[in-house]
Amino acid sequence: MSYIPQVMGAGISFNGGTMLFQLVAMLILLALLKKYALGPLLNIMKEREDHINGEITSAETKHQEAKKLIEEQQALLKEAREESHALIENAKKLGEQQKDDIIQAARQEAERLKESARNEIVKEKEQAVNALREQVASLSVMIASKVIEKELDDQAQEKLIQDYLKEVGESR
Repeated sequence: MSYIPQVMGAGISFNGGTMLFQLVAMLILLALLKKYALGPLLNIMKEREDHINGEITSAETKHQEAKKLIEEQQALLKEAREESHALIENAKKLGEQQKDDIIQAARQEAERLKESARNEIVKEKEQAVNALREQVASLSVMIASKVIEKELDDQAQEKLIQDYLKEVGESR
């Protein structure tokens, strides 16, 4: 028997064959674990890493695409704003032009109406003058017929003319 140290009163025996068997069993267990557990686990971890890297790359690509789309949308929005501003400006110019055209047409119509009124006034004036001439002519004929009926001196003739003129003025 060999000398074996005693630890805390428990008896431990050292057996080299058991230890060797345990070591071999442990190595076989490690080899099996490496082959059947660690290898697939590492493969799963590698696949997971590849998947994550793919997702990151995909996310970065989508981010770049989104950024590009945002820039395009901003450019389109800016273009739309410029177009709407141009449309508003054109509408203002068209409105101003129409306003000027309407004012010009109104002025022309007013001028035409004034000219028409002037022509009407001249026409009525001429009619009034013609009517007055006819009345004067008829008065002259009446006076002449009265004078012929009675010969009068200058004073009587003047009185007769004045009387007829008053009579014509009252009849109006």
